[in-house]
Amino acid sequence: MDITQLILDDHAEQRRLFAILEQIDPSDVDALTKVWGRLSAFLDVHAEAEERFFYPELMKRGEGANDAEDGTVEGETEDAIEDHNKLRDAVKAANKLKIGTGAWIEAVGKANVVNSKHMGEEERQGLTDFRRHAPIETRHALGVKFAAFEAEHLLGVKPVNKDPEAYVEEHAA
Repeated sequence: MDITQLILDDHAEQRRLFAILEQIDPSDVDALTKVWGRLSAFLDVHAEAEERFFYPELMKRGEGANDAEDGTVEGETEDAIEDHNKLRDAVKAANKLKIGTGAWIEAVGKANVVNSKHMGEEERQGLTDFRRHAPIETRHALGVKFAAFEAEHLLGVKPVNKDPEAYVEEHAA
């Protein structure tokens, strides 16, 4: 087990759930409500698990990979936390709308765009950086914590935006 693979697996599940939403008739509010409830909770739990287990260790070991913000692990991490905040805000905006309406579908689409952008960056930057600099034993130990946290919070966590600069400062090596 490797935390980087668990994160990639979660990304695949997020993409799958967004695709399922796109295929449900807007009049089927019950199905949309259930799938959106699962997806929105999953997004929050995933982000919180990354912020608790992945990014603090990335800050200790990483150097910045590929197109990382300003070429550093700090920039890479700060950008990721900002993305998580944008996603939390996009989910919150969708949750204020009536499910199945055009406005709700548009808001969910915006959340999908924010999430897709973030996942692509994270896959090229943080995950690559971590695979290059963290030994498999560390990735395994973090994977266990990550999986246990997600299992424990199957129904979600309270979504709380974080100050990206303060986060980086707190977790800087």
